[in-house]
Amino acid sequence: MKSVIVGTSGHIDHGKTALVRALTGIDADRLKEEKERGITIDLGFAHMELPGPSGPVRLGFVDVPGHERFVRNMLAGVGGMDLVMLVISAEDGIMPQTREHFDICRLLHVPRGLTVITKCDLVDADTLQLVHMEVEEFVRGSFLDTSHCPILDVSALTGAGLDLLRQELARLASEAVARDLDAPFRLPVDRVFTMKGFGTVVTGTTISGRLRKEQEVEALPAGLRLRVRGLQVHGAATGEATAGQRTAINLAGVAQEELVRGMMLTEPGVLLPTRRLDVQLTLLNDAPTLRNRARVRLHLHTAEVVASIKLYEGDELRPGQSAWVQLRTVQPVACAPGDRFILRQLSPMRTIGGGLVADINPMRRMKATARVSMLKQIIGGDDATVLQVLVARRARHGLQLQGAAHETGWSHPRLDNAITSCTQNKSVARHGEWLIEPASLTAAAREMHVIVERFQQANPLSGGINRQELLEQSGLEREFFAAALDGLVAEQKLAVSGDLVHKAGQRVQYKDEEAESRQQIERAFQTAGLKVPALKETLAGLKIDQARAQKIVTLLLREKVLVKLSDELVFHHSVLEELKKTISARKATTPQIDVAQFKDLFGITRKYAIPLLEFLDRERVTRRAGDARIIL
Repeated sequence: MKSVIVGTSGHIDHGKTALVRALTGIDADRLKEEKERGITIDLGFAHMELPGPSGPVRLGFVDVPGHERFVRNMLAGVGGMDLVMLVISAEDGIMPQTREHFDICRLLHVPRGLTVITKCDLVDADTLQLVHMEVEEFVRGSFLDTSHCPILDVSALTGAGLDLLRQELARLASEAVARDLDAPFRLPVDRVFTMKGFGTVVTGTTISGRLRKEQEVEALPAGLRLRVRGLQVHGAATGEATAGQRTAINLAGVAQEELVRGMMLTEPGVLLPTRRLDVQLTLLNDAPTLRNRARVRLHLHTAEVVASIKLYEGDELRPGQSAWVQLRTVQPVACAPGDRFILRQLSPMRTIGGGLVADINPMRRMKATARVSMLKQIIGGDDATVLQVLVARRARHGLQLQGAAHETGWSHPRLDNAITSCTQNKSVARHGEWLIEPASLTAAAREMHVIVERFQQANPLSGGINRQELLEQSGLEREFFAAALDGLVAEQKLAVSGDLVHKAGQRVQYKDEEAESRQQIERAFQTAGLKVPALKETLAGLKIDQARAQKIVTLLLREKVLVKLSDELVFHHSVLEELKKTISARKATTPQIDVAQFKDLFGITRKYAIPLLEFLDRERVTRRAGDARIIL
C-alpha cells in the first residue's frame, strides 16, 4: 500500500487539530498542556486509509503547531511532507502564521497540496466568499494556485465538506511521487521517549530507503551504532518500515538521554556529519538584507543549529534574491545533497529564507567563480555529471568510493551506474577503490616520468629511484600514485624492479673503470666460496672511489648477484645455491647437522657458520631443533 505524509499548516486556532481529528478519529494533541490550553505545542500524529483511484493509500498526518512561538516545532515536522493542507479559518482569513507557514512550504518545495477553509458553519455566505477571494489572491502563482489545487470549505463540527476533502486527499496521495525505497535509509528524529518494558523509542518520518527489524543503524552526528529491536508504523508492529511512513523505532543499548530531536538515523557509513554546507539560498521578499558573516538559525529536517553565512558573490544578499552561499554551523549536521532547509533570524525569530543543499563536503581552497560554476553543475547535472565534478575537483588526490557514497548520498547501485557511465565515456578513471580524473592522472604521470628521468641522469650507477622516494617527490595520494605508475608501466615508459622505478629498457651505464670494478667485485666473492673476504677490503682494492664502489655493490645486491647475510658478510649467489644443494644431498646419509659438523664439513669458522645456517633456515633447507638443524 502506498504511504504518503500529509502535513497541516496555518495560524493558531484555525482548526488544524480539529480537522485531523474529524478526518481520522485520532486526537493529535498528546500533551497534557496542549489539552489544557487548547493549542498545539508540539508535533501531533494521526493516520488513516482511503480508497484511491489506483488503489488504497495510507495517509500519515503530521499536525504542526500554529503559534509563532512554536514555529521551530512546526519546522521539525514539515520536512517530510508529501503534500500539505493549508488551513485557514473562515472567521479570521489569512493571518501572520498563515503567511509564514506558507512561505516555509514554498521554500521547502512541498510538491502539492490543497487549501482548506475551516469553521465554515460559523460565517455567512458573503463572508465565506470574501475569504475565498482573499485566499485565491494569496496562493496565486504558487504550488497551491487554484488553477490546479482546490479550495475546500469544511466544518469539523458538522462534518460538512469532509467527504469531498477525503476524496481530494486520496487523489493527491495517488498522484504523489513515490519515495525512493532503494536509496539508503534515512529518518530524521522528531521525538525521543522511553516505554516501560521496551526502552528507548524514537519516531520520525522515513524519508528514504527501508528499515528492517534487527538491522543496525547509526545516529548522526553522534555516530552511535545501534540495533533496531522493534518497529511500528502508524502504531502497528511491523518487520519493515519504508520511505513515506511515520515510523517508531525501539532501539537497543542506548539511553534516552543519548538521543535528541534533530539527529538523523541512517544506515551505518552512509553519511558523514559536516559543519560546512554549500547551498543555494533564496531570501523572502520581506526578509532583511543578509550580509556576509551574518549569523542565522538553520532548520534542516528536524535539526536546528546556529550557522554563519559566507557569501560567494558580493557582500550582501537583498530580499527576494537568490545566491550560492556557504553555511558554517556551530554543531555538525547530517544531510545529503538535494535536501532542503529553512533559515530564521536569531532575533527576532522569523523565517527569512531557505533553499537547497548542493555540497556537503565543500573544498576549502577554491575560487568563488569556479565554486559557483561547480555548484551549478552539481544541482543541474545528471548523476554522471555530478560524479565527474566531484572527482575532478580533487584533481591530484582522487575520490575514494566510500567518499563518493558519502558526498552523494546515493545507493550503491545508483553510484555503480554513474561510475560505469563515467568510465565508459572516459570522464573518470577507476583504480581499485578510487576514482580519478583522467586529465590529472595524465599530468601526474608526466611529472613522475620527469622525476625518474632526472634521477637517473644524476645517478647513472643507480638502478632507479626508490618507489617510496618517488611517491614523496610526486606529492600524490598513494592510490593516485599507484594508478599513474601502473599507466606508465603499461605504456612501457617506466619499469619496476623490486623497490626501484626506472625508465623502461634503460640499463645502468658503466664507465670503463666502473665496469672493471664490477667484474672485480663479483669475481672476488665468487672465487672466495664460503670464506668470503670483508667487503671493505674488497672495495679498498678497486681503482674507483668508495662512493661509486658502494653504488656498484648496491646494484649487485639489488640484482641478487650478491646476497648480504650480515653487515660484514656478503656471498655470491652461486656459492649459496651450491651450499643449499650440498646440504640437501646430505639428508640421504644423515637427517640433521649441528654447528660443529657444519664447520668441519666446509672448513669455516663460527663467524661464517652461524649466518649461513640461519640463511638455510630462512630458505627452508633446514629447521633448527635445539643445537642442531633438521635437514628438510
